[in-house]
Amino acid sequence: EKGYETGEHAPGLKLGGCGAYKAAHHIIKTHAKVWHSYNSTWRREQRGMVGISLTSGWGEPVDPHSQTDRDAAERYIQFHLGWFANPIYRGDYPEVMKNYVGRKSAQQGLGTSRLPTFSVQEKTYIKGTSDFLGIGHFTTRYVLQKTFPFLQVSSYHTDPDLAELVDPNWPAPGPKWLYSVPWGFRRLLNFIKTQYGNPLIYVTENGVSETMQCSQLCDEWRIQYLKGYINEILKALNDGVNVKGYTAWSLLDKFEWNKGFSERFGLYHIDFKNKNKPRHPKASVDYYKKIISANGFPNPREVMS
Repeated sequence: EKGYETGEHAPGLKLGGCGAYKAAHHIIKTHAKVWHSYNSTWRREQRGMVGISLTSGWGEPVDPHSQTDRDAAERYIQFHLGWFANPIYRGDYPEVMKNYVGRKSAQQGLGTSRLPTFSVQEKTYIKGTSDFLGIGHFTTRYVLQKTFPFLQVSSYHTDPDLAELVDPNWPAPGPKWLYSVPWGFRRLLNFIKTQYGNPLIYVTENGVSETMQCSQLCDEWRIQYLKGYINEILKALNDGVNVKGYTAWSLLDKFEWNKGFSERFGLYHIDFKNKNKPRHPKASVDYYKKIISANGFPNPREVMS
């Protein structure tokens, strides 16, 4: 969306309402081709796995008793995760995406939907092309129905007819989009289990950035974020979700899209102004080291009476 619709990210194209859908369509077909290539040529010898990594937030209905809000939250997740996962695990785009984009395309007077279609052969070719599902997850939104006025200028952003809200009490240590809402992760993982037949999951990205410069490397908020989110993965494991691995995002401060080096996700602070780029461990390094050493939360210390 940011690369092919709003132009915020590379390659900077502003193809409103159709660019993101076309790009995604090519990505899904290309992914399937790579999977089949590996499957037929190298799998027997190497016994490797080919999957896809998808990043998605969780959408929670503002009012869980309102069918309208529940439907809007469903659209949120289908327009994010389902957009890519549904073709790979179930053979086609989510019905709700096809319905909403198709209807709005017709209202614009277009002969065909802005959401491309897969042929019968393509659906068969794409379905099942993932040995595991990589999941990147950072945050959650409350979601409710919001009908946008009819616009000649369409966009991926307005197609699902929803508004995203946040609770002002949610911690927001980093950029304005990243609120710490650990319970949303368990719900997302359980959604994947239910929707896609409990696939093997590797968490490929999960972490928080900082916008403040902390000279003492005292990233207590990152420790709390990791603790909360890893704990929710543990609960999801107890729910029967097939999570096999976890990767904190990220080891080092690095180049972050259009934010450059100003947004820091790293467990290690990098001094980018120094030509040698020295690395300094933040407080979260010691905490995360204990978790991975114990392969879980460290046992509580016994208190001497």
